[in-house]
Amino acid sequence: MAVEVLTTADGRAKTALSRRHAATWFAARAADRTLPVGSAQPPLRPARPDRPELLDPRDVPKRKPGSPQGRIALLHAVAHIELNAVDLHWDIIARFAATAMPPGYYDDWVRAADEESKHFNLMCDCLEAEGSHYGALPAHAGMWRAAEDTGDDLLGRLAVVPMVLEARGLDVTPGMIALFRKAGADGAVAALETIYAEEVGHVAYGSKWFHFLCGRHNRDPKPVFHELVRKYFHGPLKPPFNDEKRAEAGLPPDFYWPLTEAQER
Repeated sequence: MAVEVLTTADGRAKTALSRRHAATWFAARAADRTLPVGSAQPPLRPARPDRPELLDPRDVPKRKPGSPQGRIALLHAVAHIELNAVDLHWDIIARFAATAMPPGYYDDWVRAADEESKHFNLMCDCLEAEGSHYGALPAHAGMWRAAEDTGDDLLGRLAVVPMVLEARGLDVTPGMIALFRKAGADGAVAALETIYAEEVGHVAYGSKWFHFLCGRHNRDPKPVFHELVRKYFHGPLKPPFNDEKRAEAGLPPDFYWPLTEAQER
């Protein structure tokens, strides 16, 4: 099921399939059945639609977020992030299927993939309400880099994707909500508030399973986290941080503050 999602290119089709497979998984779990976790080779990179054009991050056009076109560009960027997140959460299931994990591990990442699918569709609805659509603007080509870099390291994947990249969403989303609220864009505000509330859980899943694996191997999570982020994440972490929501997700300050630019100098 995971590989089927990863090899579906169209965003709306990918997320519809993702949600169907999630419903199948949770229906089985509700009936006290656990679907067998099989084995299928995921692609190195997920299938993607012809649009948006993917550019080097340095080449993505900058727009002023206070303008209507700037707000459309921001919605488009969030939609792109959410589509990548759908694939990242199915990939962590397929890529590491050889690592024995409890059923709750699959529950968490299937739920996260389902919620990211909803988030992508919410952003697409917002774009369409503004007369645009996903694919109308260029997008960041580097978002799958973390998946490729950690393709053979489950601890590294957990450290970098949910505990760094998704945690960054907790830092920046309140500012986006304020921007759209100021513009009177109630639909976008509601969509972003849903994303903000549910992303805390995704970061928490990363922290939970990172600590689980560290415990399995009798390793101290904090220095392991610092080591893996320095290995796989390109550059320092940059404040300001949403300390409250990060703590709610199981990320204490002594995990991320030592990785900031100021601490590294």
